[in-house]
Amino acid sequence: MIPADLGAELTRAIGQAIAAGELPGAAASVSPAGTWRPPPDRDSASYATSLPFELAGLAHAEPAVIAERLAHGLQGLDWISAAQPTGGGYLTLTVTPDALASLAVRIARAGSDCARSTALRGASRPMPPLPDLAAASSWPQAWHSQADALAGRLAAAAGATSQEQPQRHSRPGHPGPERPGPVADAVAYAGVDAVRYGLARVLTDPAGEIGLDHFVRADLADPYYAVSFACADSASTLRWAADLGLSRAEPDERLAGLLGGPAETALLWQLSWLAERVAGAARRGRPAELPRYLEETARAWLDCRESCPALPFGGRAAPGSAAGISARLWLAAATRTVLATGLELIGVTPRDRL
Repeated sequence: MIPADLGAELTRAIGQAIAAGELPGAAASVSPAGTWRPPPDRDSASYATSLPFELAGLAHAEPAVIAERLAHGLQGLDWISAAQPTGGGYLTLTVTPDALASLAVRIARAGSDCARSTALRGASRPMPPLPDLAAASSWPQAWHSQADALAGRLAAAAGATSQEQPQRHSRPGHPGPERPGPVADAVAYAGVDAVRYGLARVLTDPAGEIGLDHFVRADLADPYYAVSFACADSASTLRWAADLGLSRAEPDERLAGLLGGPAETALLWQLSWLAERVAGAARRGRPAELPRYLEETARAWLDCRESCPALPFGGRAAPGSAAGISARLWLAAATRTVLATGLELIGVTPRDRL
């Protein structure tokens, strides 16, 4: 959500530069969406954009000069603590602790809309339905049909509209396979969610066969299990809190101070990228980027739950006040929202219990 917020401010700054004659009118059509990336130092409150390089081509100027101009246009905003050119033309923006901490509440309240953006607004993309994996005759066929469907689902979340597809008619009486193929065997063995996730994270066409044990490992080293566990664990935190009579109170200005630990800040930063990762994966036609983002988020949650537990039985690291418990419960809710939303976009049912 923060990259989109920063993008809106950059668009405003571009408009100011156009009005001042410092950028050509064509710059108004350049969108910051999809240009964001972590800065090299991986500061947990910073975001870098390559937008000045694109604008430099239109303005016939050096990217660093464009970055400096845009940074100047962002001065004075109370939620951006720093804006500066970096790396020969990138623009790196750092948000305040308050802006980062507020994400816990914003994401939890947004629900599945936290993955949505307007990055592909005005574009149309093919949006075929998710395939029946058990009916696939081979792993390459299953991968291709699912990758096409996932690319469409991510594009829709990024604001694209559905592109009409030519209707295909199957030949009457065409015989089905004599026996289930290897994909059907895997679905029967591991379940459709495990197989769908396993295929979703494969970057390119799997040329060979995939063994059944690839999909079933109840181990945090297994990507699907790790994401499913983190999703269920964050949901369990909220469920245990309810059983204990603990609730998420209306947040106040102290939220940043209550979610300021290194692990909490790292998790908040990770959560902030969902909509941008969805849009970027859709634009590049690489849906495998989304599950890999979810795996990073799962690791960030598991690190945070160890050093910053939300519940009072978490030992010496447990929060010492009702406000501290409430803040960490908001963070758990935001984590569950991001992981569940990402899994649903992949076509996998998120679980609140394992």
